[in-house]
Amino acid sequence: MYARRRRAYFLMMGGCLFLFVSAWAFVRLWSVPAAVAMCVVAAVIPPVAAMTANRRGPEDRWWDDPSGDPESDDWWDELDGRKRRR
Repeated sequence: MYARRRRAYFLMMGGCLFLFVSAWAFVRLWSVPAAVAMCVVAAVIPPVAAMTANRRGPEDRWWDDPSGDPESDDWWDELDGRKRRR
């Protein structure tokens, strides 16, 4: 899962960089409003890429790692409806 999120992040950021560079290197020669629109779209990509990279999937069970307190761990396991192997 981590590799897929990382790949998506780098693809988005690469697209962002491509939009910025191409907007002011090539597109502005034909249409300044189109270049500005491309930069606006490129400005939205980094926050979306960060959210994508930091998103946790349902199989990422980072919140229920054992705490070290057997009573508490058993209680949380009961709430989750699963049994921990000992």
